[in-house]
Amino acid sequence: MPIRMTNQREIILKELQKSRQHMTADELYWVVRGKMPRISLATVYRNLEFLSEAGIIAKLEVGGRQKCFDSDVLGHDHVFCVQCHRVDNVILNSEKEDYPSHGVMDGYIITGRRLEFVGLCPKCQKKNRAKEGDKTMGCGCAKKDLGDEQKKILQAMAECDGPCTAKDIAIATGLDAKMVSSKITDLKKKGYVDSPVRCKCGITAEGRAAMND
Repeated sequence: MPIRMTNQREIILKELQKSRQHMTADELYWVVRGKMPRISLATVYRNLEFLSEAGIIAKLEVGGRQKCFDSDVLGHDHVFCVQCHRVDNVILNSEKEDYPSHGVMDGYIITGRRLEFVGLCPKCQKKNRAKEGDKTMGCGCAKKDLGDEQKKILQAMAECDGPCTAKDIAIATGLDAKMVSSKITDLKKKGYVDSPVRCKCGITAEGRAAMND
């Protein structure tokens, strides 16, 4: 059966291919909104799932974090930054592998394989070195890792019984909903917020520690 490519799907796929990055539904949503202002996050997520199931894009669930989507469906492995959650491709020499990518192993029929590395990306390494070498400002005051709005958002999440939506946070804090969504994306990159439930976010242990610093 031929795959029906709607205008929404074409734009989502085009923006993912253009980025050449492994993007979450949240990240793609803000990019696609520039071309389709009335599109919802749920619609972006639903179409990404469709494209993934159709084999047009790849879906990655790296390190138990929020799902990422990759326009490159050819076989390759990934390295995951534990600090900013960036995902990059890793190309390995399959001739040197001591395990099969197809065939039978330990009673299993192997249809493919996926290898995941974890570490710190070059950008986070550089950022960490800068923090270690310059932890204070010229006046001797400690540099703030979080802005006032980010602290309010983390505080609201800490007081929730479970994961909550950006709209819930906006109501609790009195902040603009669009700004809250943007700040949550920044907090996710720092590892202070995760998305254990679709379209909902929660504070991580790192977020609680940063909020109390």
